[in-house]
Amino acid sequence: MTAPKREDLQSLGERLDAAEKRNQVPRPSPAASTMGIAFRFTTELVSALLVGGGIGYGIDWAFDRWTHVHTRPWGMIAMFVLGAAAGILNVIRAANEINAEMAKKDGD
Repeated sequence: MTAPKREDLQSLGERLDAAEKRNQVPRPSPAASTMGIAFRFTTELVSALLVGGGIGYGIDWAFDRWTHVHTRPWGMIAMFVLGAAAGILNVIRAANEINAEMAKKDGD
């Protein structure tokens, strides 16, 4: 009995890999849980509010410090409102993305 040739073993390995790829079933991604969706929406909104409020506070601080113009609390209020608008827009985008994923799974 002779040992198999290296080329034959390599060819067999390639054919086995190709057959495994053809027969491989893609794993479906797990469905988003209600808690996960709520956490994502909350994170989107709260982070935008904090960033907007922080930037507004920084603007008020900078104006008071360097120009001696007392804008407090108007810069923070304005940027907080802009942060709220950005947060709501982010939540709407995330909801549309989740709805599209669910519609795609239902259509399959």
